[in-house]
Amino acid sequence: MERTLSPQSLPVDYQDALLVGRVGLSQGPVPVVVRGGTVYDVSREVPTVADLLDGDVSAVSGRAIGDVTDLSVPGGEGGAILLSPIDLQCVKAAGVTFAVSAIERVIEERARGDSSAAAAIRAELESKVGDGIRSVVPGSEPAMRLKQALIDAGMWSQYLEVAIGPDAEVFTKAPVLSTLGWGSEIGVRSDSTWNNPEPEVVIAVNSRGEAVGATLGNDVNLRDFEGRSALLLGKAKDNNASCSVGPFIRVFDAGYTMDDVRAAEIDLLIEGPEGYRLEGHSSMRQISRDPLDLVKQTLSEHQYPDGFVLFLGTLFAPVQDRDVPGRGFTHKVGDRVTIANDRLGRLINPVTTSKAAAPWTMGIRAFYRNLAERGLLHDAVSA
Repeated sequence: MERTLSPQSLPVDYQDALLVGRVGLSQGPVPVVVRGGTVYDVSREVPTVADLLDGDVSAVSGRAIGDVTDLSVPGGEGGAILLSPIDLQCVKAAGVTFAVSAIERVIEERARGDSSAAAAIRAELESKVGDGIRSVVPGSEPAMRLKQALIDAGMWSQYLEVAIGPDAEVFTKAPVLSTLGWGSEIGVRSDSTWNNPEPEVVIAVNSRGEAVGATLGNDVNLRDFEGRSALLLGKAKDNNASCSVGPFIRVFDAGYTMDDVRAAEIDLLIEGPEGYRLEGHSSMRQISRDPLDLVKQTLSEHQYPDGFVLFLGTLFAPVQDRDVPGRGFTHKVGDRVTIANDRLGRLINPVTTSKAAAPWTMGIRAFYRNLAERGLLHDAVSA
């Protein structure tokens, strides 16, 4: 794992991109803007990323603190540590937004979290419902006819409801301020025996409900827990160090728009300590619901005064065996996960257990105490 951010972990056109993030300095975390490869601390103008995304990011000047490639991982030797690029935003996630993920959720449900039963169930479901799920628009009349046919055949599932029905699955992935950034160790529960990363595009939405940028995310998932019961979704999804985001939010502008998100290709690489290697790919062109529709469904009859970020779901479902034939993939401590897109960069995280990962200590109260002690809240009000 490199100790400082390399150009390879940045968008290929990062010199022309407008990037937003957070950096840990000796006095505490600061929101930053990256222009032309230079990092600017903008905390004296806007104390939080939530404030920054509510305004005109291009109009904020800030104080130059160095080159973006000098930022280090937590525990690195550099004085400026790259953190998760979000702070006060709610962390939401959309599930079952790709046909493959719909089939995999049904597999988990029918296998009751037992990975050894997955292969046979996968083959049956793919042959009977795979083409149908891929061909219909969720909520459409053809989708409702497919639903009735599956009910009549005894193959209906709550996961198929959110895959092809009118309402998307949207859930809260992680508490405010708990996400990790590039280079931090992500965690899986020590009592999980079937789990995987979920490489996703993440949309940043401000307090007015406007989609203002995009980044990469890893929605770490415990397949055994969710497979035993959908009511265990919270335990499957929300654990210490189970959500990484970054490396930066790329702000939408003339050079990068929502259409680039719709056309995004996401690559995944898992490198195991024993030499295991798994490569995966996810194409946003195959998503069943448009990103802006998912944003709209997240807003629904809700308000987000600090904004939110939304994981858009993944096409990736790891079925490549790791140790035992037929049991598919699961993480091991020491894995290195790389999620990459040429316009968003690379999000790299080593894997440990949630128990062994660094504890989450800066909650909302500690965060605001830190801002107050540094005079940033007063400066923001005065400005």
